[in-house]
Amino acid sequence: MASPDGGDSLRKRRRRNRARLMLATVLTVVGLVAGALGVLLYELRPVTLRIAVGPQGSDDIKLIQALAQTFARDRSSVRLTPVVTDGATPSLGEWTKGNADLAVTRGDLDLPTDAQSVAILRKNVVTLWSVPGKSKKSGTVKSIADLAGRKVGVIGRTPANVKLLQVILSESGVAPDKVQTEQFATTAIAEMARDESLAAYLAVGPLDSKTTAEAIAATAKARGEPRFLPIDVGDSIAKKYPIYDSEEIPGSTFSTAPARPEDKVDTVSVNHLIIAKRALSSVTVAQLTRQIFAARQQLARELPTAGKIEAPDTDKAAALPAHRGAAAFIDGTERTFMERNSDYIWGLVVLLSGLGSAGAWFRSYVTRDERAASARMRDRALAMVAKARKANSLDELDHMQHEIDRIVRDMLDCYDDGAIDDLAPFNLVLDQFHNALVDRRKTLTMPSAGIAPSHPETVGVPGD
Repeated sequence: MASPDGGDSLRKRRRRNRARLMLATVLTVVGLVAGALGVLLYELRPVTLRIAVGPQGSDDIKLIQALAQTFARDRSSVRLTPVVTDGATPSLGEWTKGNADLAVTRGDLDLPTDAQSVAILRKNVVTLWSVPGKSKKSGTVKSIADLAGRKVGVIGRTPANVKLLQVILSESGVAPDKVQTEQFATTAIAEMARDESLAAYLAVGPLDSKTTAEAIAATAKARGEPRFLPIDVGDSIAKKYPIYDSEEIPGSTFSTAPARPEDKVDTVSVNHLIIAKRALSSVTVAQLTRQIFAARQQLARELPTAGKIEAPDTDKAAALPAHRGAAAFIDGTERTFMERNSDYIWGLVVLLSGLGSAGAWFRSYVTRDERAASARMRDRALAMVAKARKANSLDELDHMQHEIDRIVRDMLDCYDDGAIDDLAPFNLVLDQFHNALVDRRKTLTMPSAGIAPSHPETVGVPGD
């Protein structure tokens, strides 16, 4: 039989409430775990960056491919996928179009305002030389000033080389429009060497450039021993155009026998570097920069060009500033995982606190019926104390005892479910009921009580 307080109904509600609480708890835990795993996987995921580089077969391609293979072998967090182009200018074009995340290009090209440097792969120096004239009238070009009215062969199809020559001429006091130029592909060096209309030649590349050395040797064989033209205005060019630097070409750089040049020659240089957009993740760029410099020495044993990699200028006023990720690694200000995600961590703490409060409220809400029922059961038990003192039979006391047992069971269930926090008041009522029950039972069982027993035995009548 169900108790007057609806024990069966209460137990059903309790089961439903327990199921709701368990479901809410499971969903909350799953959500928090999923969120934490999401953040962790986001941090640990390997990022693949496309890098535009060219031309095919160049030292730049070989270096980038070596870096890409090293990163893949080491399972690094940042990987590289080369996008092969025809050179520095086309690489910049692919990067500008969004077909690449990074680009290997020259610092003196028309770079967008959001371009920032990641690493300097090398310094390209300007080599300017002349050949003996065929007649006294034509004469040998001995200085940049003598280039006025002459024609200069420029190695490489990029317009940046012609632009650089014009800067040099202008700063040296020679009107650029007084000097003719003709550009030759790197595969047309022999044709350039045979062109007798050229009085001088210009090449832009690293000091150990095979192309420059081959061009000097070819012109020497076809036209006579070269004369290297010093660029004495390197310092003024660097001040006026910060993208360029003053540099020196050491003696015997391009040949030792004969020595070419015989002594050091003043010149200017421009950086050949990896660029990235300002919007590219600073965490990704910092990790990429770390990987590049970690692999530099290892690759330099087999690929000498890797040893030329340098850190970009981290000064914010630099002509081409370093990406904030690269600067953080170089300056040692890179933030740790905890520092980068401190806002999220504190947000999670606040969220957990809020979920705790919400959980307490939800638990209180779903157990409101149980609390009301437990209050009614306590009041009923208290009322039974008075009834026990006035019971007229032992059967009535036994019935009260069974009823109290059901109430105790339901109260304990409510306590386990958290509907009530303290059993002390109920225990006080139970003590009172127990005392009343014992006293009344003792009274009912006394012979002088004058109350008929609840189960009188049948007494035989004499004479039957």
